[in-house]
Amino acid sequence: MHALIVLAHPDFGSLSHGVAAGIAEGITASDAGSSFEIADLTEEAFDPRFNEADIAAHRRKAAAPADVAAEQARIDRADALVLVYPVYWWSMPALMKGWIDRVFANGWAYDDTSGKVVKKLRHLPVHLVGIGGADAGTYERHGYFSAIKTQINHGIFDYCGAPVVTSELLLDSDAGNGAAHIEMARRIGSDIFNAGHRAASGAV
Repeated sequence: MHALIVLAHPDFGSLSHGVAAGIAEGITASDAGSSFEIADLTEEAFDPRFNEADIAAHRRKAAAPADVAAEQARIDRADALVLVYPVYWWSMPALMKGWIDRVFANGWAYDDTSGKVVKKLRHLPVHLVGIGGADAGTYERHGYFSAIKTQINHGIFDYCGAPVVTSELLLDSDAGNGAAHIEMARRIGSDIFNAGHRAASGAV
């Protein structure tokens, strides 16, 4: 079993990087036969700008741009997709959102050519791990928990049919909870393929 861990944070020493590494550690510790790949979008200089070539691909008038096709192939090789990101303005960073804008394209992630959307990623379990500086009370008081789930879990992944198995917010990170968050990341990693199997089988 193989997991693709996608990360978006400009500081290579960030807690987000530590959480991604913790998830990877949990994956391999739980099953020696499991593997992972970390796609660091900043380090790889992925271009998040939706451009004319992307529009042509969306309209099914051209093939996907080469960089998009490479990302789609990387996801196709994975048995689980993990997104790790800091919460910026109550959502994911623009770099990761742009990655989704370009990669989760019409014809690959879904098909919207016949007037009825066909969800094409039902086979792909998704695990979302956001890192936020505010505490849980702030998220609850302002409705951010439900807002984030609506726009990301439902708005993106349900549209493509990909089951969101893990939807975790590691909060209050500004209060020095880094070690606890990395330990939680290890636990998330150790459960990924078991949880993913349950989701794919309809048991979640």
